[in-house]
Amino acid sequence: MASWNSVPLHVSYEVLGWLTFVCWSISFYPQVYLNYRRKSVVGLNFDFVLLNLTKHSSYMLYNTSLYFSPTVQKQYKDKYGQNEMIPVAANDVAFSSHAVLLTAITLFQIAIYERGNQKLSKIACGIVFITWLVVTICFFIALPEHHWLWLLSILNVIQVCMTTIKYIPQAVMNFLRKSTEGWSIGNILLDFSGSVGNYAQMLMQSIDQGSWMNFYGNIGKISVFFDILFMFQHYVLYWHNKGPEAKIAPEVDITKSIDRPMELLLEEVEMEEIEKWPLVS
Repeated sequence: MASWNSVPLHVSYEVLGWLTFVCWSISFYPQVYLNYRRKSVVGLNFDFVLLNLTKHSSYMLYNTSLYFSPTVQKQYKDKYGQNEMIPVAANDVAFSSHAVLLTAITLFQIAIYERGNQKLSKIACGIVFITWLVVTICFFIALPEHHWLWLLSILNVIQVCMTTIKYIPQAVMNFLRKSTEGWSIGNILLDFSGSVGNYAQMLMQSIDQGSWMNFYGNIGKISVFFDILFMFQHYVLYWHNKGPEAKIAPEVDITKSIDRPMELLLEEVEMEEIEKWPLVS
């Protein structure tokens, strides 16, 4: 593990790391509180929550196994070198465990609060089923020879894939409803702040080590892209459809868009609006 050349950069790196940890950790609470205050989850996409739970569950298994298991740690050092540090810290374990808990609470809120006509889509359920089926198969492949580090690499790939796709259902739903009502922007602002802090960390490390390799292929770029998209939807595109007094577009069953062309779905929404117009004599 390379040592730091600059003490100020090292201190800045550590401070930014904990600030990032705090931002990302508390980013789950605004949505939970919003659901509780409204006693409704209308506007929150259920597919996003399910995919997010899968993402954080795989990430938690990866972190806890690598942090607590001497067997996995030995396999890691045998592969990457005895002087290499384990790339999982206590705050990684705490964050991922906390994320699973808060996402599970959000899923419970979906079960007990007003949810309109939205349901989990077959595509999202299929993705999650296939994901955990793959994990189960890989577990039994790894079991005879105890290839646990290989199994953890599969879990890491899964959490990266889930990060890539999990925001898509919510972004599409906001577009169809022409509103972000029910989707907490606080979650996005905190997530974006954490991502900025994470990039600042990488910048400090790159300046100190004289290498920019840690920027290449960083999955955080995807989260930042969606954060910016959600902020654009909330503050620019659909700013007039916010608040309890705002006129919200009709609730659209997001699962219908999977089975029918977009044009037909939009025509249905327009017809529902026309039926609400008063007759003029």
